[in-house]
Amino acid sequence: KVQLVESGGGSVQAGGSLRLSCIVSGYSSSRVCMGWVRQAPGKEREGIASIDTNDSKLYAASVKGRFTISRDNAENTLYLQMNSLKPEDTATYYCAVAQHCASIYAGGLDAWGQGTRVNVSS
Repeated sequence: KVQLVESGGGSVQAGGSLRLSCIVSGYSSSRVCMGWVRQAPGKEREGIASIDTNDSKLYAASVKGRFTISRDNAENTLYLQMNSLKPEDTATYYCAVAQHCASIYAGGLDAWGQGTRVNVSS
């Protein structure tokens, strides 16, 4: 059974940083695209970052230059370093896996976690 467990969310002031982690079990993180999606209250889910099996990274325009995605295949762990946080980054963040990275942004995820809440105050 695939399980993705996120951690690292919390409350921070604008301009601050957080690092999210996601431990993946029942799935080889080295064989799939992994990414982060987020959903703010009343808004649609948004794919924000992905990393493929060749460690190629893509970012949504809303987070590019501020967020960094990385993976540790030996530990089956995915990370999201979030810097220069803004109030509009407030959302629940989900770790996700997909056969193709396009699915992180367009839908069609294979699995995702329960989410970790990030709240950024101004």
